[in-house]
Amino acid sequence: MAVHQHPHRRPGFHFPSLHRTAATSASGETAAAAVTATRSYVFAGLRLLTGFVFLWAFLDKTFGFGYATASGNGWIDGGSPTEGFLSRVAVGPMESTFHDWAGAGWADWLFMLGLLGIGLALVTGVALRLAAVAGTAMMALMWIAEWPPAKHLSDGSASMSTNPFADYHLIYAVVLIALAAAGAGATWGLGKAWARLPFVSRNRWLL
Repeated sequence: MAVHQHPHRRPGFHFPSLHRTAATSASGETAAAAVTATRSYVFAGLRLLTGFVFLWAFLDKTFGFGYATASGNGWIDGGSPTEGFLSRVAVGPMESTFHDWAGAGWADWLFMLGLLGIGLALVTGVALRLAAVAGTAMMALMWIAEWPPAKHLSDGSASMSTNPFADYHLIYAVVLIALAAAGAGATWGLGKAWARLPFVSRNRWLL
């Protein structure tokens, strides 16, 4: 019996499964790249929003835009960014310490420089590790000032705490750490250019 071959097909072995495997692999790599890109955009958006939170707090407390800080009570008008909050601390192991710190010049400067530095770092996408360390320390102190584990304040009234551990200060701290760990400054930020600077490349903790 004669065997007719296609005039343009060379005799030999064909491995269609290998072609399917290669196509599947390419498709998987494309999907993985898409997921990575999406993740970078999500982290970048989270970074910018969180940075705006810190920057807005600095601006409002400095100029008294009438939100958290009443008009005319801004830092630039002679008001204290820390006195109102720290003087009202009424619970926790550092209650008296916070009262002593309230309105102190060094406390005002450290607090405001922290807000400004963390906000700028997040918005620009540089020095995210430093921002995470400074922001986590700030959030830890504010967590202690509000002391969520307490059900009652020092005067016996209800603390109105909604959770004995997880509050928004803890969430902000975790977000800052996650942004630094993910290198979130590379997308929509100056993270890549910052990392190429000689003094940054020699001191990786500045990333």
